[in-house]
Amino acid sequence: MENAINHVNAEHGTDDWRPIHYTNDSFSQAALARLYRAAHVGVVTPLRDGMNLVAKEYVAAQDPENPGVPVLSKFAGAAEDFNDDEAVLVDPNHPEEVADAIKKAANMPLEERVKRWRSMMDKIESYTIHDWSADYLRELDKSRVTVPADHILFPGFGWSNEAQMPLYQNYNKAVTAYNEIDPADAALREAAYADVESAFEALAAPLKHTQDRLWDLPAATASRDGRRGQEFGARED
Repeated sequence: MENAINHVNAEHGTDDWRPIHYTNDSFSQAALARLYRAAHVGVVTPLRDGMNLVAKEYVAAQDPENPGVPVLSKFAGAAEDFNDDEAVLVDPNHPEEVADAIKKAANMPLEERVKRWRSMMDKIESYTIHDWSADYLRELDKSRVTVPADHILFPGFGWSNEAQMPLYQNYNKAVTAYNEIDPADAALREAAYADVESAFEALAAPLKHTQDRLWDLPAATASRDGRRGQEFGARED
């Protein structure tokens, strides 16, 4: 990119002026806002969703009486908010289209620029970060599944998500079957407990992959039946 910039500056620049000023430094928020405001055209052209705040910051920093125009990739999420009557939307995979859009934005009449900017700014002011976070949490809450406390036989199951519920139901069925067996029938309880372990492992495996917080069943011992009867006591009641 630096080689390309140097080539453009060498071909089109003069001793006193160069078309491209390239910097690779960080800026304070105030300095960045000044750069946004000074830019007659803001080119935000990610190849896929991204740089959405940059596009909105550019709009928010403009002079209401003489605003600049954003040239925005149609793949950016912000393009869902800013339609083609507001920002100038482009496909960044086509340089000629981007060049035409920059020309259009740079030569756009003041009245049209103000109209476009006002429409975009209204959207920014009416849907703040607080609105976005509230919507995000509402969507997240829709996938939550509440499991009764007496079904949480081991710590860690409380945050099982909806995708895990079929596996949880298999585990719960195995535990219920185990608890219904007469403690005196050691062989049958042994077989039923093997089903419990198998169902538990199926439930725990995907959760361990991402969370690694799910507790394992205690190792089997000679006194397994007595101890298991105590652990599954909530279900027996």
